[in-house]
Amino acid sequence: MSLLSGISDFFGLDIGTTAIRLVQLDGNYPKTLVKYAYVPIDPKISLSDSKADQIQLAQIILDLCSQAKLTTKNVVVGLPTKKVFTTVVDIDRVSPRELEKTIMFQADSLIPTPIGESKIDWALIGDSPKETSKVEILLSSVSDKYIESRLDSLESVGLNVIAFEPENLAVVRALVTPGSASPVIVLDVGSLGTDLIISMSDSPRLARSIAVGTQAIIRSAAQNLNIDNQQAQQFIFKFGMDPTKLDGQLNKAIQSTIELLNTEIDKSIKFFESRYSGKKIEKMIITGGASLIPNFANEIAKRFGLNVEIGNAWHNVSFPQTRQSELMTVSNQFGVAVGLAGRNE
Repeated sequence: MSLLSGISDFFGLDIGTTAIRLVQLDGNYPKTLVKYAYVPIDPKISLSDSKADQIQLAQIILDLCSQAKLTTKNVVVGLPTKKVFTTVVDIDRVSPRELEKTIMFQADSLIPTPIGESKIDWALIGDSPKETSKVEILLSSVSDKYIESRLDSLESVGLNVIAFEPENLAVVRALVTPGSASPVIVLDVGSLGTDLIISMSDSPRLARSIAVGTQAIIRSAAQNLNIDNQQAQQFIFKFGMDPTKLDGQLNKAIQSTIELLNTEIDKSIKFFESRYSGKKIEKMIITGGASLIPNFANEIAKRFGLNVEIGNAWHNVSFPQTRQSELMTVSNQFGVAVGLAGRNE
């Protein structure tokens, strides 16, 4: 959802639940890392809609920009998946001039918010895999009220918002190699939820939000083992899904929650492979908090028979080899910010 075009000097801003992250890149593919920074944040502030908390959030962002010594005030901002509706739809094949009218006419029956109170963006993917008389469209919408509130708070501290983009679309740009024709699942497991995106030939074909995140896994361990959340978190990230640790009790304690996630992954794979006949998903990229849970990726690989790898947010970014260790340590946190910074305006 671009407000301006033709601007090449900008940074990506990911306003997450537990941290704010920013990345500035430069040049053409592969873009070069200029700056990156992050600061932890209280979820009570990041998730709040109150004016006072929004002002405080904007000030934290401004302070982070100052500390990072960014060379620009232009920013591309991530939109939380829970605030954005994204879908892939088939639209009648019409002339380019008529396409936008057709999409806007049909959008009213597709998006969950009133069309007059929504920002709508779309991109033509190509021919429909189902009907030769139709084309495939990626459609996104977000409420005007949310966009205007975020825009006001960021502009109030001197930032120039040039575009908004759904976080789930940004993370695919960071993690998937451009030009890859084979379908790949990106699983971004955050604190409160998971973004699942299936991408093929540089275009998202399915985008879903699943209400299972690392906090749900931690709560499951705490409740079933009768321990507090802090200890459960320590156990999760130390022993994870290794059945040989703690007599397998931890693994058993979180299985029901993991299975909720697996069920949604299974549904998504079946939907994609039924829509795109002959296309089989063989690869998954995992990022976010769950990528640090021991044996999580291995269990997913076994469950679905997929080649599963831990995502590298800097996969498509050029940087000095001497920074490899430093950057890989925080890679699981920076997929969205890198993807936003990697947009081609």
